[in-house]
Amino acid sequence: MPENAIEVRALEKVYPAPRGGTPKRALKAIDLDVPQGSIFGLLGPNGAGKSTFINILAGLVVKTSGTVRIWGFDQDVNPRQSRASIGVVPQELNLDPFFTPFGALEVQAGLYGVPKRMRRSMEILERVGLGDKAHAYARTLSGGMRRRLLIAKALVHAPAVLVLDEPTAGVDIELRRMLWSFVRELNAAGTTVILTTHYLEEAEEMCDRIAIINHGEVVACEDKADLIGRLDARTLVLRVGEMPETLPDLGSDIRVQARNGHEIALTYSNGAASAPDLLAKAQAAGLDVADIATEEPDLEDVFLQLTEARESA
Repeated sequence: MPENAIEVRALEKVYPAPRGGTPKRALKAIDLDVPQGSIFGLLGPNGAGKSTFINILAGLVVKTSGTVRIWGFDQDVNPRQSRASIGVVPQELNLDPFFTPFGALEVQAGLYGVPKRMRRSMEILERVGLGDKAHAYARTLSGGMRRRLLIAKALVHAPAVLVLDEPTAGVDIELRRMLWSFVRELNAAGTTVILTTHYLEEAEEMCDRIAIINHGEVVACEDKADLIGRLDARTLVLRVGEMPETLPDLGSDIRVQARNGHEIALTYSNGAASAPDLLAKAQAAGLDVADIATEEPDLEDVFLQLTEARESA
């Protein structure tokens, strides 16, 4: 097995200019490695280039330049093998309403050249909770069931890499939990998973490694812990018996904010102060501290810092 499930080098995509307009450079010389066996998060604001990147991996969009290797197969040299190594679950619920789930999986398996004796349509439907709906028309399925059917279709050829494009957009909490439990099972069995999501808490909980794309460029690609560790900011939250009329000045490098009527948040960097020092300063300033708590930065903080920094550049 390859060390990286996906290797991308100098990937570019330029869309032709509309009449009277200028060409759109959607991807700008992207280099990216997705480790084999990982759950890899691909994050970015709307229009960042995520969908273009995924569609190139799936073979739905032709790249302008660069190389893409999926499970060791060069997309230009071995297009059939590279495409067979990946399954994509699109964000849109694009299903033929006149097919049953079983029929849809059989057709999909046929398109990938899976022999009838090797097809696992009923097994896959059972795994995604659609065994009892195998012979119902797709048009009768709920939105959550259709989402599960899309995942089932992506699995018919047993791909080594599974791409989930906003898989929990618009679904309820129960289905979301079911989907993530299923994804963890697939990953534990050896499937490499690429996840795009707007729910940053999901990415923080699920992913081992995360890349952030903005304006067609990779602005970060690191292990989750290292990415979150980029932010040096920490927050000490003081619960006070009585909120002072004027918040104390604890120094130019300490941000002091009032919260919820009885809390004062002190935001600082590790190099500027420590929590015990701040607590001592707060008490010396006359604050009646009843309780304390600390807050660590999360993925949302990192995401906003990186994307906002790119916007202001």
